[in-house]
Amino acid sequence: MQMPNCHFPELVTSRFFLKQFQNKDVENVFKGLSNPKVIKYYGVSFSSLEATKEQMQWYHNLEKTTTGIWWAICDEQSGFYGAIGLSDINKERKSAEIGFWLLPKYWGKGIIKECMPEVLKYSFQKRGLFIIEAFVETENLNCYKVLKKMDFDYEKTIINAEIKNGKTINIAVFSKTNN
Repeated sequence: MQMPNCHFPELVTSRFFLKQFQNKDVENVFKGLSNPKVIKYYGVSFSSLEATKEQMQWYHNLEKTTTGIWWAICDEQSGFYGAIGLSDINKERKSAEIGFWLLPKYWGKGIIKECMPEVLKYSFQKRGLFIIEAFVETENLNCYKVLKKMDFDYEKTIINAEIKNGKTINIAVFSKTNN
């Protein structure tokens, strides 16, 4: 059993707590990151519980490198909702990339809108970051809406940025600065 990191920053909102991933979360992570609705616009997916366990180890290793940090979104009643976190933290540039996903039954309930301000506050105040970026497939209109509600600025679209499922995709770049 992976022991929780005593120094892991747990964040709290009015309805949720954002905590370090535990081994017991693996089934829920697999449920989310194997769901076609969730992974349609997400860069990570799993076809087995074993592969998901490797992702759980990645979350813990990422924390040790200080290049990223991911939280499990939970509450007392329903348990696990999804994840939100920072990747590619760059100390010199004072930047990071934000990402998030939810189990589909929790979509449209304002969960990310409630959790993201705590992650941003942590990023700017505790990590000393200046800019948080989001890279979004241009067809992911729900993510666009969330980022706009969170006052992220649209920066640009990178045409043919990646190949996914044999097709090129465009990526929109959004950012929020600590102003």
